[in-house]
Amino acid sequence: MAAADTLKAQLPDPKTVAATYAEVAQRASKLITEHIQRQMKQGVAAPSDELGIAQAFMDMMAKMLANPYKLAQAQMNLVWDYFSLWQHSMMRFSGMQPTALEQPAKGDNRFKDAAWEEHFLFDFIKQSYLITARNIHETVGQVEDLPEVSRKKVNFFTRQFIDALAPSNFAVTNPEVLRETVKTQGQNLLNGFNNLLRDIEEGNGQLRVKMTDPSAFELGRNVATTPGKVVFQNDLIQLLQFSPTTQEQYKRPLLIIPPWINKYYILDLREKNSLIKWATDQGHTVFVVSWVNPDAKLAQKGFDDYLNEGALAALDAVCRQTGEQEVNLIGYCLGGTLLGSAMGYLATQKDKRIASATFFVALLDFSIPGELGVFIDEEQIASLEKKMAERGYLEGSEMAGTFNLLRGNDLIWSFVVNNYLMGKEPFPFDLLFWNSDSTRMPYKMHSFYLRNMYLKNLLKEPGGIALNGVAIDIGKIKVPCYFISTIEDHIAPWKSTYLGATKLAGPVRFVLGGSGHIAGVVNPPSANKYGYWTNAAKKLPASAEEWFASAEQHPGSWWTDWQEWISNLNGQKVPARDPAKGKLKVIEDAPGSFVKFRLDQQKP
Repeated sequence: MAAADTLKAQLPDPKTVAATYAEVAQRASKLITEHIQRQMKQGVAAPSDELGIAQAFMDMMAKMLANPYKLAQAQMNLVWDYFSLWQHSMMRFSGMQPTALEQPAKGDNRFKDAAWEEHFLFDFIKQSYLITARNIHETVGQVEDLPEVSRKKVNFFTRQFIDALAPSNFAVTNPEVLRETVKTQGQNLLNGFNNLLRDIEEGNGQLRVKMTDPSAFELGRNVATTPGKVVFQNDLIQLLQFSPTTQEQYKRPLLIIPPWINKYYILDLREKNSLIKWATDQGHTVFVVSWVNPDAKLAQKGFDDYLNEGALAALDAVCRQTGEQEVNLIGYCLGGTLLGSAMGYLATQKDKRIASATFFVALLDFSIPGELGVFIDEEQIASLEKKMAERGYLEGSEMAGTFNLLRGNDLIWSFVVNNYLMGKEPFPFDLLFWNSDSTRMPYKMHSFYLRNMYLKNLLKEPGGIALNGVAIDIGKIKVPCYFISTIEDHIAPWKSTYLGATKLAGPVRFVLGGSGHIAGVVNPPSANKYGYWTNAAKKLPASAEEWFASAEQHPGSWWTDWQEWISNLNGQKVPARDPAKGKLKVIEDAPGSFVKFRLDQQKP
């Protein structure tokens, strides 16, 4: 009787199982019906290869088959690796503990469960996968005479294929999922299927993998909480001024231009890691641009408009609000590209209001676009322009999907395992709440940006691009500039941001932080993480490699280095500025209405 009671207690509640089955059936039926209706309405389009993947792999196979000896050599290398793994496994099976042939890369969390190391079978599966992955990467990466465009696509999408087939992504080869399946009598898989249907449903027929619980966060309550006021607004921006936390502030105000690919509050997630709050505490009068999330009505807003109604309008408003004619500016990522463009334009107008500029992981020279270059060629841009012309904008989820592919294991497959195999809800995480808060790109602006910056790399050329009908030259920028780049950045590779820094005519301080595009920037001193490199040379060396060879590494955060640099430029202080007592009328409280509009909460 006791054993029966124990077994009964271990089994899932029949009512819960029945309710889950009913919900799954209802959702599945609804989604299938909607999919059929869409197909009937739109017609079934022939499959297309907009990214040119098929052509790239055909190029690779042609080159590979042209050298059968090298292909046979690669196959033999794989066979010998398998033979070594078999010997290793037999030794383990016999009770010995030989050194592993293949280990996951540092930071690879797919194999963090202890069973991958301790259990003979799972260790064999893990090493077999890693050996195969390495051999495939080496084989496709060493194909000779492959066009560079094809090589980048082959390497990138081969990695996507290999990552997708990791044993951690399948229930029967993931020890953690197997334990959970036994523990819950399969309820985790049923819950996971229900989560999958929910994510397809919320994505309007497209899979939108849920990364966090958006209901756990509210702008102005537990993220974007630094108090302030919206003091200016137009079609493209709201300008926020933050309330002072010191009795005196630097005379020169500080204006931050974030990227419009993302929301500004990455710099104001929580009080302990908010750069906006920290800068305010250092005595800066901090302003930040909050970009609109555009729709079809703004399709014809071009890069000129983002200059005029964005950077220049914000600069005008800051000067009117404070009465100052000298301002320090920060540009983050695409905001930094706009800042460099604006400074090039203002140089032609003899406008000297920008006293200093700081570039956060920002490209001015796009010679080394990193893995984003895989998505940028004439054919892909033309296809993208066609889509944008129909809608008036690039959908935010498409942009987010591209960036997530750059770190697929962390931003896609880890959530597939958690949500769909483990059957769990994603953990509430403010950074992923921000990451899921995607934004659209207006058709005209995005087309100009991709073609002139990424594809043609004209910003670095004197007179390469014209803004407001005026040819600009970033080589005429003479004000002091500070560049912070990060060593693991996969979006703005630091060697490319370094090239941009060398194009400017004024004094430049280049600093290299640890980690990547986000964590390396949002790195408060209190965290004491990552560290950073500086170089004492008065003039930037010609190459990034030369700069790094003589650079000195420091512990902690680059924020303190930047504060020392800008405080030496700032000079005198003035009584603290209250946003409500400036010359501009207060529109609403921070964080403002523009930033609160979320695409993932809009119903089609």
